[in-house]
Amino acid sequence: MFTTMSALAATSLGTGPSAAEPDSAAPCALTRTDAHHSEGLDTWNAAYPRPARALDAVMVFLSFPDAHPLTTPQELTADHFPATTRFFERASYGRFTLRPHPLGHWIQMPQPSTAYDIQRDWSAAHRAAYLRDALSVADPQVDFSRYDVVYFVADPDAPGVDSDATKVVNLTSPMRADGTDLRRVVTVFEQHPPDRLVLAHETGHVFDLPDLYHRPVDGKGDWDTHVGDWDLMGSQFGLAPDLFGWHKWKLGWLDQRQVRCVQDAGPARLTLEPLAAGPGVPVAGAAGAPAFGLGRGTKLAVLRTGRDSVLAFEARGPVGNDLAACRQGVLVYRVRGGAQSGGGPIEVIDAHPGTEACWEDSVYPPLADAPIGPGESFTVPGEGVRVEVEGRTASGAWTVKITAGR
Repeated sequence: MFTTMSALAATSLGTGPSAAEPDSAAPCALTRTDAHHSEGLDTWNAAYPRPARALDAVMVFLSFPDAHPLTTPQELTADHFPATTRFFERASYGRFTLRPHPLGHWIQMPQPSTAYDIQRDWSAAHRAAYLRDALSVADPQVDFSRYDVVYFVADPDAPGVDSDATKVVNLTSPMRADGTDLRRVVTVFEQHPPDRLVLAHETGHVFDLPDLYHRPVDGKGDWDTHVGDWDLMGSQFGLAPDLFGWHKWKLGWLDQRQVRCVQDAGPARLTLEPLAAGPGVPVAGAAGAPAFGLGRGTKLAVLRTGRDSVLAFEARGPVGNDLAACRQGVLVYRVRGGAQSGGGPIEVIDAHPGTEACWEDSVYPPLADAPIGPGESFTVPGEGVRVEVEGRTASGAWTVKITAGR
């Protein structure tokens, strides 16, 4: 009932087919490149499901003959849902809903958990054997043609299960079941309870979002130097894990009218709504009182700095998914469309490089105070672009002046 895959890749699928539908003709929209999970967004990679509508996800729970599960599928489902669905509903301003369909019982794998050598840097042979066996035992009980996303959830207490191995496996040759090509599968090995928002992070990869963390060569350095707390794809533990405005534009959650392309002819004055604010979400205005009605104005400003790079500007604060944000203000970051996932495709630029904040809770305190606050100005190093935050409106929006270097 399925085709055995000839090759597997944990980090590469290739470019895949191009979508015919352009996302935007704006001059600030970077071109999608061959880089894995390219940050280019002029077209959508049709090899990935686009979360612009409700999508259905099946959760298949896998046990092993060398262990008796200590948790139930219902408990493991509650570890991830409804939290994952709520995260995406808030991030998308209600435009996207992820609907989970947990199977509700354990399905036993044919081999002991230790036979698959499960680990973060999994060998292709062991990974292929795991997925082949998982699909074989699940296919009689699951109609895979009904689902857009597949989660294979392993018994977290089995002796061969390594929680660090949770990831999306991209298939160079898709598996096939029920007349459907399965091009990627989320393999979940999380402990119970799991890392915070880990399933939302992995699901982001299913939607063609890259890893934004920096992985040290020896694995012993700091992983969070690129974006700190400021995007789920950098860290699921971040204080402000809402997706960057660039990612929301890529996924189709921001309309073209909500993105301002800043030209370099003279200073540009604009008003930025808080990125996380949507219709009906309260935001503290200039006087501190809650204001409503934000959500349809400019959320993202973009200034092209090269053929394959831009600077992006957005207002972040303690709203929605960012409720625990350490600081608020206008965040500046650099986007490179040709950079690979994990290779620094986005880098937050620190407006306060001499200080840090929230060292008790931040994943990377030097970037926790990166935003520019009211009355502050900042010149982006190496670009000569000056950003001035002039103040806030009564509705809670931020007034900003951006002056491109000559």
